[in-house]
Amino acid sequence: MSAHDTGKTASMQTPLARVRRLGSAHAGTSDFFRQRVTAIAMTLLILPVAIIVVMLTGRDQAAAAELLGSPIVAILLTLFIIAGCLHMKIGVQVVIEDYVHSEALKLLAIIANNFFSFAIGLASIFAILKLAVGS
Repeated sequence: MSAHDTGKTASMQTPLARVRRLGSAHAGTSDFFRQRVTAIAMTLLILPVAIIVVMLTGRDQAAAAELLGSPIVAILLTLFIIAGCLHMKIGVQVVIEDYVHSEALKLLAIIANNFFSFAIGLASIFAILKLAVGS
């Protein structure tokens, strides 16, 4: 009798992995889900962000700072930056885990990816907050 005949499906996972619902990397499903959530957030935010960018065209620096300093615009841009940086971090980490084979280099690349994503997000949010509070 084959696995198909008994009603059970054949699986490459160990019994413990099936119970925990983990793939071979032990976090693949979580990364997949988080990346889809950030993609949905960015999809929902792209239209307002695009409208803001279009509204910036043709403005001088003072008018652009005034627009970017409004609370609603600051919140929308901050949410977009957070979602984008998390999406970037997860995506690059998956590529590193899949294609870098040296464990030492992989660890170094993941640490660098985390710091880079955090630094980009922090610098962007700082710039928006600086415009929003007017200092």
